[in-house]
Amino acid sequence: MTFGFAPSSAASMSTSADLSAASANSLTRMLEPAEWAAAGIPLLRSPREVVSGLHARHRPRPATAIVAVLDADERLSASASFVRLPTPADGWMFRNALLAQLRRVIPHDLRRRTPVRTAVLLYCREGDARWTQEDGAWMWGLRDACTLHGLRCGAYITLTHDGWQVLGEGRGGRRPNTDSPPEPFAMSDAPPPLPRTGGVASEVLRRAAAR
Repeated sequence: MTFGFAPSSAASMSTSADLSAASANSLTRMLEPAEWAAAGIPLLRSPREVVSGLHARHRPRPATAIVAVLDADERLSASASFVRLPTPADGWMFRNALLAQLRRVIPHDLRRRTPVRTAVLLYCREGDARWTQEDGAWMWGLRDACTLHGLRCGAYITLTHDGWQVLGEGRGGRRPNTDSPPEPFAMSDAPPPLPRTGGVASEVLRRAAAR
């Protein structure tokens, strides 16, 4: 003989309320394109060169995020790539993932009065270049991670089958895209090392210029 307890209606209502609250909170942890454009995000001088350099270094596939830190002259100081887990889009979760990668590859700048380095995010995904709620969550996460690491929040760029797009700026191009091979690399004197394979890939770049 077995005994069991059916969940009470109150418990079911409580669980449902918790899930609804979590869903509502995640919707607040994202930025609309207008909010992003009004946030004073610094413009990249040569976005295509930055995108091509990161694409050649990390060779992203869909669901891969690349966070890169640029110095005041837009030279690449460090970058890391990782694969997004198949979970609902939540800016808080994305913030934690980005912050963990930043802490692995470069020291924070929290002691500076004004940030001198800028973090940009390139996210490779399916679909077209139009803004999605997932993009809004990445924007929220990037902005918050930059604040916690003492960096200036930079561009958010999507890479799809159609090409690349700097959201909030209207700048983009057809190459590179998710299907194109890496372009010839000219960002340093030596060929770039390939990122480590696995669920998380990151590297510290000794010397690289986004050109």
